[in-house]
Amino acid sequence: MGRQRPDILTAMHAVNVVHADESLVVADKPEGLLSVPGRGEAGRDNLTSRVQAMFADALVVHRLDMSTSGLLIFARGIEMQRRLNAAFEQRAVSKLYVALAEGCMAAEAGQIHAPLAADWPNRPRQVVDVVNGRPSLTHWRVLARGDGCTRVALSPVTGRSHQLRVHLQHLGHPIRGDELYAPHPLRAARLMLHAAEIGFAHPLDGRAMHLRSEPPF
Repeated sequence: MGRQRPDILTAMHAVNVVHADESLVVADKPEGLLSVPGRGEAGRDNLTSRVQAMFADALVVHRLDMSTSGLLIFARGIEMQRRLNAAFEQRAVSKLYVALAEGCMAAEAGQIHAPLAADWPNRPRQVVDVVNGRPSLTHWRVLARGDGCTRVALSPVTGRSHQLRVHLQHLGHPIRGDELYAPHPLRAARLMLHAAEIGFAHPLDGRAMHLRSEPPF
C-alpha cells in the first residue's frame, strides 16, 4: 500500500465520518468549524475541505452554523447532489436537533410558527417579522428539565437561517451560549445546539437512512 498524503491523514483524524458509500458521506461537524470555505485565512479550514481531502468528489448539500455541531450530508458527484438537493427542497429529509434552552419550559411540546427575516442593520442576526418574514415552522418537545434550563428536541420543518435559535428566543427560552440571541452567552462555553439525527431516502436505491450523533453536552 502506497504512502498517503499528509493532508489526507490529517483529514482522517479531524473528521468523524458517520457514514460513507459510493453516493454520499455523512460527517459529524464539531462546534466552531465552518461548514464551507469562508473569507480569509481563517476560512480555509472547514468541514467541506476536510471531507474533500478524503472524498474528492464530495459536494455540499446543506450547512450548519459555525457554532452548531452535528450531522451534515455531502453528495458524491453532481447527480447525487441534485437528488439530495431535491429531497431537501421537497422537505423529504427529517432533522432533529438537541438544544439546552434557558429557563424551564412549561409545556411538554409545541410548535413555533414565526416568520423570519434578516435584521439588516444587525446582520447576520435574524428577527421575527410578521409582515415581511418568510414562513417558518419548528416542532419541539421537552426531553428533560434541570439546572435552570430545558433540554429540548427541535424538528425544523422549514430551513431558515438561524431558525431554531430565533424561534427559541421568540418563546422566551434562548439557547445557552448563543452570542447572538441569548442575554447571557457566557453561561456556556459554546452554543448548546447539536444536529443529532437525520433521516432520508438513499439517493441511489431509496432505502431508508437514519443516522444519529450523540450530543456532546
